[in-house]
Formats: sequence, structure tokens, C-alpha cells
Amino acid sequence: MKSDFKFSNLLGTVYRQGNVVFSPDGTTLLSPVGNRVSVFDLIHNKSFTFNYEHRKNIAAIALNPQGTLMISVDEDGRAILVNFKARTVLHHFNFKNQVKSIEFSPDGTHFALGAGRFVEVWKTPDLAEDRQFAPFVRYRVYAGHYNDITAISWSNDSRFILSASKDMTARIFSLHSEDKHVKMSLAGHKDYVVKAFFDSTQELIYTVSKDGAIFRWEYTERPGEEDLDDEQKTLSWRIIARNFFNSQSSVKCCTFHPKSNLFIVGFGNGEFRLYEMPSFSLIQQLSMGSNSVSTISINPSGEWIAFGSKDLGQLLVYEWQSESYILRQQGHFDSMNALAYSPDGSRIVTAADDGKIKIWDIVSGFCLATFDEHQSSVTGIAFAKRGQIMFSSSLDGTVRAWDLIRFRNFRTFTSTSRIQFSSVAVDPSGEIVVAGSLDNFDIQVWSVQTSQLLDQLSGHEGPIFCLSFGTEANAKLASASWDKTVRIWDIFGRSQSGEPFDLTSECLSLAMRPDSKEVAVSTMDGKIAFFDIENARMVREIDGRKDILQGRYREDEFSSENSKRGKHFDTIAYSFDGLTLIAAGNNNSICMYDLPNEVLLKRFKISLNMQLNGTLEYLNSKNIVDGQAVDLVDRSGEISDNEENHKSDLVLPGSNRGDIGLRSTRPEIRVMSVGFSPTANAFAAASTEGLLIYSVDDSMIFDPIDLDIDVTPENTIQCITDGEYLNAIAMAFRLNETYLIHKVYESIKKENIKLVANDLPTIYVSRLLEFIGNIAMDSAHVEFNLLWIESLITAHGKYITKNKHIFAKGLRSIQRFLTRIVKEVVSYGYKVNYLNEFLLVSIDTSAINLNKDEDEDVIIEDVNEDEQMDVDSDKEDEQEEDDDDEEGWFGPNDEGKKYIDNFSNSDSEEEEDDDEEEE
Repeated sequence: MKSDFKFSNLLGTVYRQGNVVFSPDGTTLLSPVGNRVSVFDLIHNKSFTFNYEHRKNIAAIALNPQGTLMISVDEDGRAILVNFKARTVLHHFNFKNQVKSIEFSPDGTHFALGAGRFVEVWKTPDLAEDRQFAPFVRYRVYAGHYNDITAISWSNDSRFILSASKDMTARIFSLHSEDKHVKMSLAGHKDYVVKAFFDSTQELIYTVSKDGAIFRWEYTERPGEEDLDDEQKTLSWRIIARNFFNSQSSVKCCTFHPKSNLFIVGFGNGEFRLYEMPSFSLIQQLSMGSNSVSTISINPSGEWIAFGSKDLGQLLVYEWQSESYILRQQGHFDSMNALAYSPDGSRIVTAADDGKIKIWDIVSGFCLATFDEHQSSVTGIAFAKRGQIMFSSSLDGTVRAWDLIRFRNFRTFTSTSRIQFSSVAVDPSGEIVVAGSLDNFDIQVWSVQTSQLLDQLSGHEGPIFCLSFGTEANAKLASASWDKTVRIWDIFGRSQSGEPFDLTSECLSLAMRPDSKEVAVSTMDGKIAFFDIENARMVREIDGRKDILQGRYREDEFSSENSKRGKHFDTIAYSFDGLTLIAAGNNNSICMYDLPNEVLLKRFKISLNMQLNGTLEYLNSKNIVDGQAVDLVDRSGEISDNEENHKSDLVLPGSNRGDIGLRSTRPEIRVMSVGFSPTANAFAAASTEGLLIYSVDDSMIFDPIDLDIDVTPENTIQCITDGEYLNAIAMAFRLNETYLIHKVYESIKKENIKLVANDLPTIYVSRLLEFIGNIAMDSAHVEFNLLWIESLITAHGKYITKNKHIFAKGLRSIQRFLTRIVKEVVSYGYKVNYLNEFLLVSIDTSAINLNKDEDEDVIIEDVNEDEQMDVDSDKEDEQEEDDDDEEGWFGPNDEGKKYIDNFSNSDSEEEEDDDEEEE
């Protein structure tokens, strides 16, 4: 199995904080998710996440008008410049201050940002300019504000900059020195200014404050100077209109579209409104929930409006003219507990503590459906073999069955007493579903058809933590408990098969190999034990404590090397072939093990986000004051603004006094569940950062061929058993696993080769020829490979001739193989010729020694000459057959003909030399 897995996408999280940005064409939306950036294609219904990471959560992002460069800045002011088209990181830079807003100029030559209370303008990196060491060159710094800047905006001609600040003012700055006289402060608000905008004519300015006031400014003369000459008039920006939203909640964000004069504002209660300016006419008033609107963005055409809410992780794209939603996504707002791949590998289902079950599409990255019937945390998910039915267990005391075709709950299973279920499993036939609980020590068994409780399996002496079925028919059930035992149950025989497997510590996770012959158990002491079910013995044990990357927490007064926290695996999963196992837990690592060799293949680091506990490695003593981490102390003096500063409510830095009942927790990095994809090219991990997808290639889309069964390795092998060779070879190529293609290739019988070759789709002909050319050099099945080559070229010769560029690589491999066969056949011919002559000479000598009669010698010589003539004729016939076969294999290839002709000519010349020597 391949081990070069790389991060490919982030699901389960669509928005965390910061601003969302539309692409210049208005069809793509960029959203910050923690310390990464996700991109949603609203036209083609796809999404992807950039591979790079910030050290902390992203505070602001910006995309240049050409759509080629993107800048993302984290909460510490560290920026990363990215080539948006190629998805590559170009430069890292530190602005050395908190950046609340960053905007590119409309012409794309500069970008402005609010760093603290200063406005900084930088030149955009350009290839046309001279190459220099630092891509970022600061153009100018503007001062004047007395508090942090909240937002930056540009004029349409890229000459002027508007900045809004917490000092309740907005200021105008000019980019060029000749316009420096326009510098002015716009004061008059009673709360800090959220944002300021120019209109399309640049003759009006709109400023919005947190208390719900919007002022309209105009560049005009003072009142009473109307009768004066133009030279005597004093022109300046003055308030000509004051309007108020009259909302019960404060303004959180707003945006303005100058071309259509559309103004959108979002409030803290989840309400958003659309106004037409400058008349301040209310167009629409809607709500996206009870949580505040964190960010608003409008696309260049003014048709789509994007809203983000960080409290629930919501992301909406609203088309205001038709009053419909283009995109409506929301991740889990609580910790994910379990995940499961669908049997065809196209979807992932996640369950969380919020009581919701979400179905995610692998290719698009979007949530397809959400089930919220459970009244408490969902603890487990299991799929039936066909993938149309899903089962879930919950702490509300129910196990539910879901129909994934109609997306509804059609069965609910309960026990005789009110207990909380912690795990669920379903047998391969889909007729029996079982669940375990932490309240009692019995396993509940239900019938899916009747919903009746069939049995309660007793035997464990502690809470049952996990259950697992194999994928084979009549598979047995394995259960792990906190009583330090693993038991194997025969469900249909209603008995326990064999003695329990004893462990050295409490069980944390259980996984059964797909062939149902082995079970793996992770324990509290950091070990993974593997048991052979048939022979009831331990076959191997892996100590994973040395492989775990456990970071230190903020309040820890020691480094990560001395931390004993999280030195075990809470979740494990087998690969489809049972040769690889992945394990993870309450730490910052995912470990992949090669089971036959018992070695660590690869270790994945989940996150570099320093705002999560468990990602730091080293201790810096200056960050610990009186047993309290400095990062947990609010030193900004704005403790009353709890909605923006989720920090400890401490009066003074270093003081331990305060509200002892106040919960001030920091999220910690951990993995709750892992799972391999049935298609063998990816695995998923439900972590604090979201649902991480790791794959061996960038694209997880299969080849377009219609098959009526699920494309998995198990079903491929089943097709071989059933004699469906064409489906088997097509599925093997779609999965793109070399070992599986080889197994299918050699499983096809000799008499069926021509039939399969005739019906093989042309899309797979080049791949099959290339595969044969790669394995034929080391394969012992010479005749088998030659039959395949002959059948493929005979059946698809016209298609190969018309598309030589597609088959060039495969034909070169085939030519190399046939050339080697020619050499070997010729060399074997020489050896047989010499051996034949030696044997004939030996016969002559022995006959002369035994029979002295001259007549007998004559008879023997005559016989030898006849035999020699027969041998020579046989060799000539064989050489002619070989020449015909080689010409058929190579087809129109002239080089192959020349190569064979050279060999035949050299052979004939050597035969003539031999004849001359005999004469």
C-alpha cells in the first residue's frame, strides 16, 4: 500500500473568524478556517483548502484585483504571500503588529493595512520591476489615529484611503504627495467607527459606527459661504445627513457596493439588512440565526452577498434579488466524536457532541445533509455493507437507523432501561445491530427488520467502550471493555467463542481487520496489541509512546519532552488490505504503522496552530508569571468587551484573583476518530481543527465508467471470484492499486484473455499495455504475457494506430520486453544447437567403439545425417514461426522488424560459417 499521503482538504469547518473575500470574477469565495484558507467554487460546487498553515488563526485576508496574489495575516501580524493560481507560498513576512484589515488598491499596485493605530501602504510585488531581495517594499506610513484601526477602504481611482478606528473617527489619506491637502479627520460618532466607504463618484463618504449610526459626508463649503467667490470659499468634508438603524443590537460589520449604491449591515443578533443609498431606503431585512454576523462581503457584480458567523461557524452566500441562498454551510459547533466512510468512499459522515450528524461529499467538500433527531451527543456511526443504511448511537439512550436515499430516520432502537450508548456496530448482512454502554456491562442486540431487542450479551465486568464487526459474511463481533479484556462473540450462535483476551491496561479503541481474522486493541499504557481470532493468541504488539508527538500546554511549567499527557492512542483503524494501521489520540500526531514489519511508516503533524494547547514544544520562562501563562492575561484593558476578548478575567497581570467560577479554557489539539477510505487512496481524521483529509493524489475523482456495484478492493476480489473479469479489471484500474491490478491480471484464465481484450474499454488499453510492459520484464509468465499482448493489439490495433501519442509509453515497454524475448530465444537456440551437436558426436563415438563393423558404421552415419537434416529443417521452421510472431507483435513498428532481421541474418551467417567449417 502507498504511504505518501499528503493533506488535501479540510471539511467540517467552513468559517472561523476574519473576513471573507470574493474573487474578481465573483464566482469563488475565500474563507479563513482557523490557520488555513478554504476556497469555495460557487459555480462548479467544489472546494479546496490551501496546504500552508499559519502559526495562529488568520485575522484578515486579501486578494488582488487580478486574482493572482493572496495575502493572509494571522493575529500576530505574520503574513504569507501566496500565488493564488498555482497555490504555492511565495514569501513570509512579519508586520510586527496586529492587523485588523488589509485591502488591495483597485489598480492592484499597492495594498494598505491597519497595523495598530497606523495605516501602512506597501507596494504589490511585481515581476516587471527589478528583482530585489524583499518582495514587500513599504511605500508610506500614515499616522493620526489614537486607537487601533478597524477597517481600511480605497477610492475607485486608487488615490485615497479611508481608515476607520476605535477612536470614533475616520480619516482620509492620499496615496500621492500632490493630493496631501485632502488629509482630514471625520469626527462626530459616539462609538467606534466600524467602516467607512467612498461612493462611485467619490463625492460622498459613508461612515458607520457601532451604535447604529450612519453619517453621509460631502465635500462642500461651510454654511453661510454660498455667496462668496470660489477662491474665498473654504471647502471641506461635512455631514449632510444622519441616519440610524434603530436596532436593539450593535452593528458588527457592513459593506457597500458603489456601483449599485447597495449598503448591507449585520448586527449582533444575527439580523442583516439591505439599504439603498443615499436615500437610506430599506430593501430587505432577514436573519441568519441568533448569533452575530461576523463579516459581510459582496461580489463585484453586486448580486451575491456572503455572510460569516464565527459563533456557529456559518457561511452563507445570498442572492438578494431572487431572495435565495447560493451556499449555505455550517460545520459542527462542538467536538466531533466519530466518522465513517460510506462503502463507496464518496462520502464521509461525522457525528459530534452537538447532537448532529452531517454527511460530507468528498469531491465538493460540502455538507449534503444534516440529521438532528438525536437529543444528546452522538457517540458512534456504522454503515451497512451496501451503504444505503447508516446507524448511530447517542447518549440520549437511542440507536437510530437512517435511510440515506430518502434521508430520514426509519428505525429507533432502545433498551429495556434508560442507558447511554457509547458505541455501535452492524453485521455485514445488515440484519443485526449491536450497541454498548458505559452504564451497564451488557451488549444490546437488535433486529433491524423488527426493531426488537433480541438479546443482551453478558460477560464483561466493566463498561463497554467499543464494538467492531468484520466485513466477511457471518463475521464475529469483537468487544473491548474497561475491564482489560477483549471478547469475541458469535452473534448468530448466541455464544462467546473462546476465552477473552487479557490486556495489561484499559481498552481505549478496537479495530477488526477486514478479513475478520485479526483484531487490534489500543490500551491506556500506549500500546497496540494484535490478536489472532482463530488461534486465540497475541501475534504482535506495538509500543507507540515513543512515536507520539505530545506538545505542552500554555500553563505547563515544563517542556513537551517531560509531558506524560496523551501518551496513548484513542482511535485506531485498519487499511483496506489489513497491512497498515493508523492511530491517533489526544496529541498532535497521527501515526501510520506497517504491521508485517512492526515499524512506523509515517507520522503526520496535525496542526501548527500555536493558539491550541498541545502544539508548543519548548518552554519559555518569560511567558510564565506566578504560575499563570501571560497569554491568558488580558493586558489590553478591555475586559468589559467580552465578545471580542475571550481571555481570563484577571484584574492585573499576574494576579490570581477574579471570578473562580469563570470558565476560561483554551481548545486543545486532539484527534477523536480516524478512518481509511474503502477506495484505498485517502484517510480522514476528525480533529480539533476540523475533518482533515489526507490522500495520495490531488484528485479523488474516479474515471467515468458506469458500474452497478461499489468500487472497493473487496468487491473487486469478489468480481474475480464470480468470474466478472471485465468489471474486476476496470475497478482495479479505477482504484489504481498496483497489487490489485496484478492480482486481477493474473487471475484471468488463458481461454478468457481474448474475450476480455475484445470487450475492454479503450480508456484502459494504454494503461494495461503499460502495466504489462512494466511487469513482463520480471515476470515468469512469458507465454501468458505474449497472449495478452497479441489479443490487445489484435482487438484494438486500429485505435492504437490512430492514437500513437497515447500508447507511446506502453508500446516502448512492450517493445523492450519483446526484444529481450528475442535475445533469449536466439541464445537458447545456440545452446540447444551446441548441445545437440555434442550429443550427436557422443552417439557417434559410442557407436564406433561398440560396433567395429563398417556396414554398421555406414548405417549410423546415414542415420546421423538424416537426423541432422531433420534438426536443421526444424530449426528453420521454428525461425520462420518466430519471425511471423514477432512481426505480428510489433505490427507497424519498423525498428522491431529491423532488430529481428538483424538477429535472423546473424543467425544465418553463423550457420553458413558452420557449414564452411564442416566442409
